[in-house]
Amino acid sequence: MLLIRDKEIHNPIIVAPMAGISNEAFRQLCFEFGAGLVYTEMVSDKAIFYDNKRTMEMLKVDDQFHPVSLQLFGSDVSTMVYAAKVMDEKTNCDFIDINMGCPVNKVVKTGAGSAMMLKEDESVEIVKEVVKAVKKPVTVKMRLGYDSRHMNYVSMAKKLESVGVSAIALHARTRTQMYEGHSDWSHIKTLKENISIPVFGNGDVLSVDDFIRMKEETGCDAVMIGRGLVGNPFLIKEINNYLHGEDKIYVSDDDKLDYCLKHAQKLIDLKGENRGIAEMRGLAPHYLTGMYSSHSYKNMMNQVDTYIELEKIIEDYREFLKKRPI
Repeated sequence: MLLIRDKEIHNPIIVAPMAGISNEAFRQLCFEFGAGLVYTEMVSDKAIFYDNKRTMEMLKVDDQFHPVSLQLFGSDVSTMVYAAKVMDEKTNCDFIDINMGCPVNKVVKTGAGSAMMLKEDESVEIVKEVVKAVKKPVTVKMRLGYDSRHMNYVSMAKKLESVGVSAIALHARTRTQMYEGHSDWSHIKTLKENISIPVFGNGDVLSVDDFIRMKEETGCDAVMIGRGLVGNPFLIKEINNYLHGEDKIYVSDDDKLDYCLKHAQKLIDLKGENRGIAEMRGLAPHYLTGMYSSHSYKNMMNQVDTYIELEKIIEDYREFLKKRPI
């Protein structure tokens, strides 16, 4: 069990915030497999300030599935405080996370995300005001720095701890690395040695062995997993079994196909068929990763418009798999 201020996290498996993925449908699947804490996809402070309908929908947290961290991005102190207070007072989230790690241009050019690493004192002041304005624990997700010449994660983290941040997640890449190359876990170890609040290690965890190695090499309090769970929420259960000394699970091809359809059904329930299936076009092919001769079926999944079309492709693929050579 991990304590983040006064909140209990029952295991060290943390699901990262992923834009376009970490909605309620995906979060439910992660909790079904036993995640300790799940983040939402990031939301804009300005969108909350202007009461954007779609953004406000993204703030909804199902009462059955906790703990959840709502992630906020922005760079203006007044709207960041306003948005954080909305999250604090009008949602049932457990944590409020401030994004200092997103590397994409449309976020960075506004001064938010990874750009906050470039203006250390100003960014710490924003976080300080957010912490003062809300009752829920505030956490921060950051990168090593903006680039290899400005890796200021330790000094930033120390200042954030001093203003009341309750935990820090470190993606062990710089902004300029984007998602390329390899994350350097040695920096997670360095951060853990320099601050006393919990540290979540993040970057390139794709298997149980990666989870074990990150924990052992860095001493981090929890491991945050992102892209390794897309199309593979089973990894959470695999790690849980390891943590509890239970047998490894076997994930069959049918299991993967069943959960692809289950994910689609949950998205449709959440967003309606048009939006739900539009999002599944990018997600469904990941469930077939590593499966026998799946390329053409992945391509077909990328073009579906209805649940029935997706279901037919999956059923056709099941039949195809029955005929594969042994």
